[in-house]
Amino acid sequence: MTDGWTSGNANEDAADNRGWLIGHFLDPSHGVRATTDVEVKWANHPAGDRRPEWTADDQRTTLLMLISGEFRIHLTTGTKTMTRQGDYVMWGPGIDHSWEAIADSVVLTVRWPSAT
Repeated sequence: MTDGWTSGNANEDAADNRGWLIGHFLDPSHGVRATTDVEVKWANHPAGDRRPEWTADDQRTTLLMLISGEFRIHLTTGTKTMTRQGDYVMWGPGIDHSWEAIADSVVLTVRWPSAT
């Protein structure tokens, strides 16, 4: 990392934080990646991987985008299966979710604000 900017590889840089690359939970030594404005996650999910439990009363806005694979998101308001690169689902405060990887998948999640 250099003064005010950084570069790297999402697979490597997020590996120690359950896929989270940017957010309030990173140590300030991560520089511009440690922020309360936004959270970004780069996640590799093998087929069959799932989050069976639901989030509870999340009060942030979330964008989930499919990079590759087939990924299903369950929301308290409906379900969407993403199959094409670039497919996304976005939801606001008060909507809870769970998910499952139908095929090996890579997804990008952006959530804001970061501070809980």
